[in-house]
Amino acid sequence: MPLARVHNLAVSLDGFGAGADPSREAPFGHAGMRLMEWFIPTATFQAQTGDRERGETDPETEADDRHARRSFEGIGAEIMGAGKFGPPGWQQDENWQGWWGDEPPFHSPVFVLTHAPRPPLRLGETTFHFISAPPREALHAAFDAAQGLDVRIGGGPATVREFMAEGLVDLLHVVQVPILLGRGSHLWHGLEDWDRDYAVVSETTASGVTHVTFTRTPQ
Repeated sequence: MPLARVHNLAVSLDGFGAGADPSREAPFGHAGMRLMEWFIPTATFQAQTGDRERGETDPETEADDRHARRSFEGIGAEIMGAGKFGPPGWQQDENWQGWWGDEPPFHSPVFVLTHAPRPPLRLGETTFHFISAPPREALHAAFDAAQGLDVRIGGGPATVREFMAEGLVDLLHVVQVPILLGRGSHLWHGLEDWDRDYAVVSETTASGVTHVTFTRTPQ
């Protein structure tokens, strides 16, 4: 049975998955790129940017890359919140096409949750569908588009939290980054005891982050 999965969701020690005041120049707000410093040296990220051939791995980053590349295995569609697609106000800019250029890394249908739907946008192998829908309805549409593969819930943290609160997440991979942000978009608020239905495995890597994976246990 296809799963709804979350991967590579980096959070600070105080639970923030993005900083305050995001903008076009600072997608993660005041956090800058600190939450993603573990990811940038991996072969998975480098292949996306064209700096390194896919499959070529620096031994120093192998453990992080093992987690990073799972995000792309067996995925047939993605759901993302409006804040992952663009900075505040992008809905009023008809020329805004996301952060990723002409060849986004998704290579699948992507469902962008927004209160201002617009026609689909195709860039390379990725088609963005802009929809206004609650989590369960959006997930149903994404599973239909995924054609039997899994669906990735790509973030940001507020969007992931909504799907978690509805009990719709089958696998959650959180990357605990040893920094304190103090403000921003929090992952865990309102989710007390959420983990009780999940098996939890953690791994701390040479980069200093801890990968925590929650997998739903059979009921």
